[in-house]
Amino acid sequence: MNEIEEKEKLCEMFYSWKDYEQKEFMDFCTGVKGVKMLYDSFFKEVFNAEFHKERLGDFLSQVLVQRVKVLKVLPNDTTRIADENALLITDIVVELEDGSIVNVEVQKIGYMFPGERAACYLADLLLRQYKRVRDEKKKKFTYKDIKPVYVIVLFEDSPAECKECKTSYIHHFKASSDTKIKMNLLQEFYFISLDSFKESLQNKEYRYI
Repeated sequence: MNEIEEKEKLCEMFYSWKDYEQKEFMDFCTGVKGVKMLYDSFFKEVFNAEFHKERLGDFLSQVLVQRVKVLKVLPNDTTRIADENALLITDIVVELEDGSIVNVEVQKIGYMFPGERAACYLADLLLRQYKRVRDEKKKKFTYKDIKPVYVIVLFEDSPAECKECKTSYIHHFKASSDTKIKMNLLQEFYFISLDSFKESLQNKEYRYI
């Protein structure tokens, strides 16, 4: 508090906050409680792909169970309805070295982010990639130029469907054929139940790559 009150700008900023915001900040500073790492400002700072690509790359490598490297951050212009932003904690879209697109999201309330909504987001990302690659390649474009697209959603409070599974906190979805034939359909989903993870032993079932 002495440091804050010694500087006019800091003092003005601190006292412009609501009482609970002042208390929360002081709790962070004094170690009474940790920062909320899933919140946008903290999450994006830790996984800032412009300055620390290796951090996000390591995380994605563990989730996707393959070694990947983040190439660049993409502008996040995914179409959203206004009320959806209130449910979203953070949202990062990146392009990997092989051209694949990954959308990493943290959602507050799992049941407000059903599979149907995830499918819409992923379809939007795939269409964005199609338009961009088609414009770049022009007449040389073929659909083989389109790379996989992944949506990775981390839930603070996961939906009931995820909680039904007691053996894993990472749920992977991709299309498959009932006749076992292989076809590259490009779209994959990963839902990560953080509340389930907290109940798991941290030295158990690691997926190191």
